[in-house]
Amino acid sequence: MATQQINALPPALAEVPGPSGPSGVIHVVIPHTRLFTIVGNHLAQHGDLSLVAIGLSVHIQSLPSGARIGIKILAARFPESETRIASALRELEKHGYLQRTRSRLASGRIVTRTVSYNQPGAREQAPVQRATAAVRAAVAALAPAVAPPPPAPAPAPPPPPPPTSAAVHTPTPVHAPASVHTPAPVLVPAPTAPKPPPPPLPRPSALTPQLRSAAAALLADLRREAPQLVLSAGDIELLAVATWLERDAHPDAVRRTLTADLPVPLKHPAKLLKHRLTALLPPPLPGASVLTPVRRTVPLQNCEGCDRAFRSTEAGHCRDCRGDLREAA
Repeated sequence: MATQQINALPPALAEVPGPSGPSGVIHVVIPHTRLFTIVGNHLAQHGDLSLVAIGLSVHIQSLPSGARIGIKILAARFPESETRIASALRELEKHGYLQRTRSRLASGRIVTRTVSYNQPGAREQAPVQRATAAVRAAVAALAPAVAPPPPAPAPAPPPPPPPTSAAVHTPTPVHAPASVHTPAPVLVPAPTAPKPPPPPLPRPSALTPQLRSAAAALLADLRREAPQLVLSAGDIELLAVATWLERDAHPDAVRRTLTADLPVPLKHPAKLLKHRLTALLPPPLPGASVLTPVRRTVPLQNCEGCDRAFRSTEAGHCRDCRGDLREAA
């Protein structure tokens, strides 16, 4: 009896429910009643997503609307590095579980807007669902205003003809009044204000060949820092970088202004550069005469005592003569 039976299950394994066996998962399912998130098997068992991306998508879907999910915030929340979290976010974008867009606020600041989808095809279905919901809301708001037409009154029975033996009266058929049809309401879209024309591109006062070549070289060199800023020869001739150089803007400052905080993805690089060159154009540098402080010149006066010249705003005595007058007094 003291010999240990190696065929017997250990006590810990004997208490686990389910079929006995050395491998295979056993599910112990307890229904959730609060604080739970529904996740589809298309995400939990995705064949192309990494385990970090699957877990990150589940975490994002469990957060309330408006929660911040930047890379630095997620890296502070989980032990994974910023590089792994950024790679997982790109995986979710590629497979349709996440969408990130860059938008500019009224103050000029660029922010990232993130949309999480619980299904990969929800991105294509979202505009249709929003349009259907808007139409239903408009019809529901308009339905109480359109009342059904009142029922037509029943026709009065004709009076009985007087009794006669000679004439036979044929009863005149009575036609029921035609039903009144109310035309269906037509939803007319509200007129929108016309979009103001874009401001014109700034032009230099004197476009010299040297200024033109320097501006063209600066624009053509932007794709070395930002590969998405590939411009055609026509765009380079159109954009007015020469005005910035004419106003003594340093080429490095112009390059930083044009390549900082680029949206992802960038669809129209020429339009973005046109907006930045127009909206962020610096003023001309003030001249040397404007920056020179105004100096007040004190005029020369002749002393009334010794006839020596001294500087003062009023006529009178010099310093030595004023001292003598005080001693004599």
